[in-house]
Amino acid sequence: MDEHVVKELIEIVGKENVSTAVSDKITHSYDATQEKHLPDVVVYAGTTEEVSQVVKLANQWKVPVLPRGAGSGFTGGSLPIRGGIVLVLTKMDRIIDIDTENLIAEVEPGVVTAELQRQVEKLGLFYPPDPASKEFCTLGGNVAECAGGPRCVKYGVTKDYILGLEVVTPTGDIIRTGGRTLKNVVGYDLTKLFVGSEGTLGIATRIILKLLPKPAAKKTMLVQFETIDGAAKSVSAIVGAKIIPTTLEFMDAATINCIRGVSSIPLPETCRAILIIEVDGDAQVLDQQVEQILVIIKPYGILDTKIAETEAESEEIWQVRRIVSPSLRKVNPDKFNEDIVVPRSKVPDMIRALEKISTAYGVPIVNFGHAGDGNIHVNVMVDLKEEGMPVKIEKVMDEVFGAAIKLRGSISGEHGIGTSKAKYMNMELDIATISYMQRIKAALDPNNILNPGKIFLEDYAKPPLEVSIT
Repeated sequence: MDEHVVKELIEIVGKENVSTAVSDKITHSYDATQEKHLPDVVVYAGTTEEVSQVVKLANQWKVPVLPRGAGSGFTGGSLPIRGGIVLVLTKMDRIIDIDTENLIAEVEPGVVTAELQRQVEKLGLFYPPDPASKEFCTLGGNVAECAGGPRCVKYGVTKDYILGLEVVTPTGDIIRTGGRTLKNVVGYDLTKLFVGSEGTLGIATRIILKLLPKPAAKKTMLVQFETIDGAAKSVSAIVGAKIIPTTLEFMDAATINCIRGVSSIPLPETCRAILIIEVDGDAQVLDQQVEQILVIIKPYGILDTKIAETEAESEEIWQVRRIVSPSLRKVNPDKFNEDIVVPRSKVPDMIRALEKISTAYGVPIVNFGHAGDGNIHVNVMVDLKEEGMPVKIEKVMDEVFGAAIKLRGSISGEHGIGTSKAKYMNMELDIATISYMQRIKAALDPNNILNPGKIFLEDYAKPPLEVSIT
């Protein structure tokens, strides 16, 4: 990078907020994919105006800019694959306003998700989106990826709570979309365009969020099933009975095998699936709702049910889910974590397809996730030191994504596309649709400086692979 760029960056944000040190570049070179790409310089912005000036400078010198929060993404969205400026937004971490009369919060992008939740809950309010990384991921990253979480089956995902944004465009302009009202149909809905765009169309520097009243109480239960079909049919039956739990989390047999003996709740060999069901709302009706759920799912091969009566018992149930990820390394040292989505009723079909893929390629596949919305976290566990494993993994992923599409699902529910899923986009979207998205990118970012190389590949001519295992 030209030394003049670094000098001008120092003039914009101050010497203490610009670093070309190798240690800082390494720190900002990777995300949860563990793929590494070194930037040329790391810049810590403190204001919207600084972000704007950095982006304008990048356009002047045709230097890539990579907006970054906590770097916890799973698909390479914040990787500086073409070098350039990593623009870190974690210093912009103010909760500007919590409006208890209008149920709105206004925040900067560096606010940690769980911290906002704690602050609004002190005031009797509630911000539902709860990605697994909520204790360290930032709201700016949540907006960029349209983050979800277990509670989205009832409450929806990040895009359902974004009322307005302040955005620095790829050319450095500062614009504002939406506002502080629930209804707003003035012009195009640019807010929704920016949410989920993975930092390729703009950088959110202020976020206006919708809040809800905090539920009065919650009730948690863990149900063990003889089969994954029984668990999936239970999910459909619960929703069919007009009950929408806060969460409907599932674990398949491969997952249970990883945590059996580690979990404080006994899991017998006959247990082939687990549902964690949580309901919230008026305390007076929760017991009745739980009883109704138990009646609904009774015909579907239940082995055992644990209902939490205290917060400690609820925490014990959720700990069963939390120990899954650390326990996966017992299977193999390397993990490829994907999040596919299928219609709720097709979860058993997808699990069976994954079992066949696992057998055919000789690689363990461990599955868990959000049964209420059909979002399956597929964990392909391998040892990359084995000869030919990278090629095998590519074939496995082709099969996994192809099977999801065949069941009328999607290749990504909440992790985004980034770099790791770009080559699979044409499995789900036709070339005309992809081209339309690329034209939007080109119109807003004529110099292609904002997070280049993400979402889209240069060539979409390769047809989708045939999916032979379903």
